[in-house]
Amino acid sequence: QVQLVESGGGLVQAGGSLRLSCAASGSIFTINAMGWYRQAPGKQRELVASTTSGGSRNYADSVKGRFTISRDNVKNTVYLQMNSLKPEDTAVYYCNARLSTDWRSPVNDYWGQGTQVTVSS
Repeated sequence: QVQLVESGGGLVQAGGSLRLSCAASGSIFTINAMGWYRQAPGKQRELVASTTSGGSRNYADSVKGRFTISRDNVKNTVYLQMNSLKPEDTAVYYCNARLSTDWRSPVNDYWGQGTQVTVSS
């Protein structure tokens, strides 16, 4: 069984910063990629940022230059440093990991429980 535990959400004023963390644990063979998605009320879940085991990073256009994703492969942990936050960044942020649980298993998506980020104007 795999668990993704997120932390770091909260309430912040516009222009402020927050750092999200997500630790993956359990029966993990290899992690191909980890990332962050978000879902605002009435909207679809969207990719915020992702990083592969090889170190490549991908960002949504709306967060480029403000958010930075990083990963600790030893700890199976991914971080999202969010600076210059805007009210439109308000959403529930979900951690995602694409991983396999043993050498025979396919890669599947696993999700955290979500953490609320609220940016006040």
